[in-house]
Amino acid sequence: MSPTLTGLQQPSPAAFQSFRIGFDPRDIPCVMASWEEIFRSQQWVEGKFTRLFEDKWATWNGLPAVATSSWAGAAMACLDYFGLKGKQVLCPTNTFMATPLSVLKVGGEVVFGDCNREDLCLSYEAVVLAAKQHPDLAAVWLVHIGGHIAFDVERIAAFCRERGIVLLEDCAHAQGASWHGNKPGTWGDAGAYSFYGTKTISTGEGGMLVSKHPELIEFARRYRNYGKPSYEVEGLNYRMSEFTAALGVVQTDRLEEIVAWKDRVAREVLHPRYAQRVQLPEGMVSGWYKYIVFEPIERSTGKVYDQLCHTILKYPGSFPNSEWVARNHWCVPLYYHPDLTDEGVRA
Repeated sequence: MSPTLTGLQQPSPAAFQSFRIGFDPRDIPCVMASWEEIFRSQQWVEGKFTRLFEDKWATWNGLPAVATSSWAGAAMACLDYFGLKGKQVLCPTNTFMATPLSVLKVGGEVVFGDCNREDLCLSYEAVVLAAKQHPDLAAVWLVHIGGHIAFDVERIAAFCRERGIVLLEDCAHAQGASWHGNKPGTWGDAGAYSFYGTKTISTGEGGMLVSKHPELIEFARRYRNYGKPSYEVEGLNYRMSEFTAALGVVQTDRLEEIVAWKDRVAREVLHPRYAQRVQLPEGMVSGWYKYIVFEPIERSTGKVYDQLCHTILKYPGSFPNSEWVARNHWCVPLYYHPDLTDEGVRA
């Protein structure tokens, strides 16, 4: 459904640095037609569009998918399925509070780890250290920060497999990302996405769980719906509405184009201006949720995170790389504006 991206003009930075939700106005008629169909169907939940959204995301991601009302729904289903209540779970301190809070809410014990300076993500060394200091470490939350994939994902995944440690990927930032064609969530036991309003593509609110484990997929379908029909799963309400799912359908169809557009702006306009930026490894594609630089910039959307989770929760510990990152990075605004093409401003 998406037209081929045409040549990008050289717009002023303000043209793509003004905030805009990652939604293409050309998709409004399709969304409205889907909503009219939902109104007529009298089925506003658990219907055609939820299944279609899941199918489209599974096709893009390469793994079975379950739609939820939020990232939290996907995360809590994973943590519950793997029985992490009372268990130790490693989280990076350089992340959003949702990650450690998910562990605490399921009754787990949070262990914090340091990040790499190069990618802002949990380091392999931090995982090895945590496993040494905590022999009963049961799981790792690996957060893909800023739109790219954690540089140490392959080494961390191999380490966790060798030691029977559950690896969960927090993919909230990672829509559209890949590394040599592999998509987020495929290295570990599961991945949890967010479709919050600021993300590369958005449904306003919403989440998606992906996993290679069929049993987890089935568990999550029941978990999001109070455990129906048998109630053997002690779930809650994390259902996605059909209206939200219809947005997700058109957004998934548009994802590759949006990422290609942002990638071209990054390469042609931003890279020449910001040499001290996150440098992606060969074969990695970022979804450009954030454009991260390690120097002061005139216009900025601030930092990915400037407060570390261990300090917010008042946990002890020294995490020098995370502390350095919190002080020394900024984000250049980069928002999808489909009217900035050689075709001129679209109506």
